[in-house]
Amino acid sequence: MILQCLSGFGVSPLTFTIIAAAFFPGSPVAHAQEDDLGSSQSPEAVVRELYELVTFPAGETLDYDGLRGFFLPEAVVVLRTSPASSSVFTLEGFVADWVRFIDDYDVVETGFAEKVIRTHCTEMGDIAHVWVLYEAEIPGRGRPAQPGVDSFQLVRREEGWKIASVINEIPTPDRPIPEVLRDPE
Repeated sequence: MILQCLSGFGVSPLTFTIIAAAFFPGSPVAHAQEDDLGSSQSPEAVVRELYELVTFPAGETLDYDGLRGFFLPEAVVVLRTSPASSSVFTLEGFVADWVRFIDDYDVVETGFAEKVIRTHCTEMGDIAHVWVLYEAEIPGRGRPAQPGVDSFQLVRREEGWKIASVINEIPTPDRPIPEVLRDPE
């Protein structure tokens, strides 16, 4: 309706889109323009792509620059490191933890797999929360895949959705899988 009125004054659709994005940043028009500038992937798709990146076959290793590309440079990563404690990492600390893990467990020889079992995503404007139930394993080690739960917080930037933080937890009888990730049976 507004576009029809403005076109009577010689305002083109492109000019209208630019004006709307500048003066009404929360409008659907502004978000459509932002998506044209960067990735139009959903937050859930970004997270799933991250799991694909950290899964690699024997003889290969992780693409560390690719890993960094999913995150804001200031991102915070909190990982369960023992049954009673968690460790907090900067993005570079998280990358260094991957390097240590791959070296300490000879993962280049075996490969590594994290498989997404189920997700739950909520979005509000330029923020999103993605819960992930996954299974992780080092193939050929004779141990079954271990379940885990990740909680991702993402923010939309010009280049698309970026991970601002991720918190990891390992399910136990005292820490059951969140209801939103349970099998609907």
